[in-house]
Amino acid sequence: MSKFESRIEPTPPARDATFWEERYQDGTARWNLGQPAPPFVPFLGSPEAPLPGRIAVLGAGHGHDALLFAEHGFEVVAFDFAPSAIAVGTEAARSRGLSAQFLQRDIFTLPEEFSASFDYVLEHTCFCAISPDQRSDYVNVVRSILRPGGNLIALFWAHERPGGPPFGVTVADLRQYFAPYFDFLMFDLASDSVESRKDEEYLAYLSLHTDPN
Repeated sequence: MSKFESRIEPTPPARDATFWEERYQDGTARWNLGQPAPPFVPFLGSPEAPLPGRIAVLGAGHGHDALLFAEHGFEVVAFDFAPSAIAVGTEAARSRGLSAQFLQRDIFTLPEEFSASFDYVLEHTCFCAISPDQRSDYVNVVRSILRPGGNLIALFWAHERPGGPPFGVTVADLRQYFAPYFDFLMFDLASDSVESRKDEEYLAYLSLHTDPN
């Protein structure tokens, strides 16, 4: 646990599917941009873009990011706690003729069928939404569902404001959590974030160590 993490009081409701469902129902899902995260768009159109593969989207919400990756040929499996978010994502995929599976799941209790079954994991506003004391568990989830040598594609929201969700985290914290298990192939301050997250988002491309230890 980092020094910053230890200063945050975990919020029990963040562990509860009902809490997240209510945020969607009452319109206070502040993380929902109504569009894919802008930094992902040029990333997928760049020469450095990853080749399409099977990708897990954790905390997918309404699926804007998930469907962007589906448009680029990725085989998408999207997970979220909230039933209404899953319903919206499923309908959006159907109406746009995209192949993407949306599943209501607790990411911390994914069944064995998902073990080592993804080429990529996509992270955007899930790491900052979970209770801070679950962050090590989150890293272990990502490791467990990636195939050997798989990649984490992430847009990390790094801020130090109190309270949450979204809970604060520093760049140093992020490196502390992920560096023992991943090579940082890219970790750049995003240049085209939405205004409310300007200079607080980092676009990252991490590769899981081939040595499981």
